[in-house]
Amino acid sequence: MAAILRKTVVLVGMMGAGKTAIGTGLAKRLAVPFLDSDAEIESAAAMSIAEIFERDGEAFFRDRETEVIGRLLDGTPGILSTGGGAFLAERNRRMIHDRGVSVLLDADVDLLWSRVKHKNTRPLLRTADPRATLEEIYAVRAPIYGLADLSVKARVDYSIPEMVEKVVEVLRSRPDVLEEG
Repeated sequence: MAAILRKTVVLVGMMGAGKTAIGTGLAKRLAVPFLDSDAEIESAAAMSIAEIFERDGEAFFRDRETEVIGRLLDGTPGILSTGGGAFLAERNRRMIHDRGVSVLLDADVDLLWSRVKHKNTRPLLRTADPRATLEEIYAVRAPIYGLADLSVKARVDYSIPEMVEKVVEVLRSRPDVLEEG
């Protein structure tokens, strides 16, 4: 029998941790919707996250992000990928903990860098030394991400399906989240 998802699973972690790729695979594996808070914000605003940051500033973006995450948590249980900064806000962590479950995709800096170094879609890495910037962001954010309800260690040798199974394994430790059918 299939497992039944009782609460929305919110994937958190650094840019490049695999929230979208793992989230998409996990949603298919559990036969539930995949949601992406950044994509929802971009759709509502009809502009990219980078354009929102530039036009309206980070504080405006973070307020919209909280609103969208709340709306998505109230919907049908699914897999929610959040932007790298969403979990940093205490209000978001509390809301996710109370209404869903957070799962950290815990990737180290070397793995993250291998995934983001050729992309220009990361506004926070548009600096003179993007690797050093990534390391600085990681140092600040890692302890906060460590507050997630559950955690799965990412490894360079894991395929997406293998990582999805690691997440399913950790979700099985929470019958209030994933009920075996």
